[in-house]
Amino acid sequence: MSSKRKKPPTKRGPAKRGKRKEESDVDSDLSETSDNENTTQPDEVLIAGHGDALDEPTQLPQELLKTLIKPAGQLLMFGLVNWDHTSNRTPKEVKVKLHPNLYVPHRFLDVKIRLAVSGCVSTHSVLITEEGKALTFGRNKFGQLGLDHIETKEVPTVVPVLENIHIISAACGRNHTLFLTDTGTVYACGDNRSGQCGVGNLQPNILTPTRINYRGPPIVKVGCGAEFSLILDIKGGLHSFGLPEYGQLGHNTDGKYFKTTTKLSFNFETSPKRIVLYIEKSKDGHVAPVDVTEIVDFSCGLNHTVAIDSKKRAFSWGFGGFGRLGHAETKDELVPRLIKYFDTQSKGVRSVYCGSTYSLAVTDFGALFMFGQTKRTGEANMYPKPIQDLTGWSINHVGAGNTSVIVSADDSVISWGAAPTYGELGLGELTKSSTSPKEVSRLQGVKVISLSMGFGHTLLLAQNETSEQKAKLDTFDLYEP
Repeated sequence: MSSKRKKPPTKRGPAKRGKRKEESDVDSDLSETSDNENTTQPDEVLIAGHGDALDEPTQLPQELLKTLIKPAGQLLMFGLVNWDHTSNRTPKEVKVKLHPNLYVPHRFLDVKIRLAVSGCVSTHSVLITEEGKALTFGRNKFGQLGLDHIETKEVPTVVPVLENIHIISAACGRNHTLFLTDTGTVYACGDNRSGQCGVGNLQPNILTPTRINYRGPPIVKVGCGAEFSLILDIKGGLHSFGLPEYGQLGHNTDGKYFKTTTKLSFNFETSPKRIVLYIEKSKDGHVAPVDVTEIVDFSCGLNHTVAIDSKKRAFSWGFGGFGRLGHAETKDELVPRLIKYFDTQSKGVRSVYCGSTYSLAVTDFGALFMFGQTKRTGEANMYPKPIQDLTGWSINHVGAGNTSVIVSADDSVISWGAAPTYGELGLGELTKSSTSPKEVSRLQGVKVISLSMGFGHTLLLAQNETSEQKAKLDTFDLYEP
């Protein structure tokens, strides 16, 4: 059976005409309204064979699964835990009890967790247990927790639809979530008004995880921006879907068109579409294609993406404000563009991480570079610059939040972020924010397995194999919502 995509009907939705959205605004970051709302759009024609009984997926190769499935450990959490009250707006009616911010790391759940993820503009999180079950908690205004309702969940809850499916990874957008199974299949739920769930239509809310409208090589990594998503297949192909407003889908368009003389609208991508063009630009503006055979890693920010290929070259595209793309200019990029700095300096890029308005790259030698802006004021790094305070440290894990960063380097955990912060730095109540990297003394002696940051909270997985490690972790208070 042919797996070719039939040409879908045009997918359009309204958006306001006016000045460009100021991304660094907290209220706009967590807005529950959308200019893109349109529930009468036609469904995209499903890809041939999608969901057929004959199209049963098979498990990913064991060697690959060993690299994708991480060891389990003890979950520590700190930061803001009032999921419905993260933005500057204060609700008129407070229906739930308010928890004080956790300014120091707390143990959360006495269940071994293999993966804990959130996103730089997310106020919800996904936990994956040692057995491969997906648990979700946090804000749920659009059904992003996949629990078939829109009530906030304080306590991590098993996603019923996925209970008998082995989940190996997940990603969180502003109000949507992607889940990846051990067969390379992707499920999505939450806000879909820009097509960011990739199910082939613009159904506004998807309350339970639904298989995305994709038939191709198995998927090995998922990622979410604010209102867009990316998936990476086993052959190194990168596919994107959702809101194209700043070129963050990498398809050489921002998707804008005028519905009327005064009404600007977007052509949303409601199903995964492969990114096929990668370019480099010379100083005089000459554009040349770059031969990219395989993408190996990527990370999504608010409205931008950075990816690296098998030759350890870095590419970036999407919203260019504050220099977050690393090209020494603020222009939006509609297709992946080679970051010349790493290419000309012969610095191979090992991994990339994106916050709201900044990007981080770890080189082969374990050095951490930053481009963009973490603070709301002050100068931005228009091209990659090494973080001087971490010179000589070997970076192991990185968590990139809205305006905060946390890293594990050698045997220490280091964090920084300008005010306002909510405790996600873990530095204690006396030092709530810091513009320069500071060691989190409370975590000294903790072996970090992974790090992830949400809008105002941090999820840290710590190894708890030895009696010494368990004894150390027992000294942390238990957070019980």
